[in-house]
Amino acid sequence: MNLLSLFADFAAGAFLCNCIPHLAAGLRGELFPSPFASPPGIGNSHPIANVIWGVSNALVGVLLLDYAPVTVGLNLPFVLTVAGAYIGGSLIALHFHGVRQGKKSANSN
Repeated sequence: MNLLSLFADFAAGAFLCNCIPHLAAGLRGELFPSPFASPPGIGNSHPIANVIWGVSNALVGVLLLDYAPVTVGLNLPFVLTVAGAYIGGSLIALHFHGVRQGKKSANSN
């Protein structure tokens, strides 16, 4: 177990968590912010763009898990994967909460 594998597990959790809102919005035919929007991450993207972004995130997450396989249980790789999902998901939730509340715009960071 090397440092790169542990980072890959953490990142896999974050990518897999991030695929969920984009796929959910895209598959429902709803507009949702993505990196392809204007401004990126704040403006709304077409549902197809969100499906593409969601599938891309899922693919990266799965490829990272292929590189650094995880066994479900009380072990460091699994804990890091779950931590990646929790931390990544929390940061994404905070970002989109600000976007939805109008606290983030094209002129704010």
